[in-house]
Amino acid sequence: MNKTAQIESKILEGSTLEQAIAIWRFQDKKVVFTNGCFDILHRGHIAYLSQAADLGNVLVVGVNADASVSKLKGPNRPLQDEHSRLMLLASLSMVSAVVLFNEDTPENLIKKVRPNVLVKGGDYEISKIVGADFVKSLNGTVLTIPFIEGYSTSAIENKIKQGSV
Repeated sequence: MNKTAQIESKILEGSTLEQAIAIWRFQDKKVVFTNGCFDILHRGHIAYLSQAADLGNVLVVGVNADASVSKLKGPNRPLQDEHSRLMLLASLSMVSAVVLFNEDTPENLIKKVRPNVLVKGGDYEISKIVGADFVKSLNGTVLTIPFIEGYSTSAIENKIKQGSV
């Protein structure tokens, strides 16, 4: 299998996602789930995803579809299309699988994945993380990971607007 095919094989949906989850469960793997827009992949994302991956054996990343990103971030976003964002994330060694979701929240995807650990960035309160109650009901863990200050897509976008990049 060539490298591009290896990367694309980590982009899962429908029955391929269900099959991968079944295999990981059979292998008694600890599944970690996180989600986001990941519009411009940057150092903050790498640190965040690396720390999330360290919490288990498998890291599944839910990725907001283009329409969802526009709804959340405004009409000029996303800067990169959903397939590009999926490919970039799938190319990272710490990411086991990426899954596109079209809903406003990843709640249905979280219920499908049934992660042992649900992770979000430090700007979230655990009580307000979508899917937290569900994961806890499975005796799972819900955690936040602190941001690296100054590294966000919005910060990069602002630097570009100000001409300081």
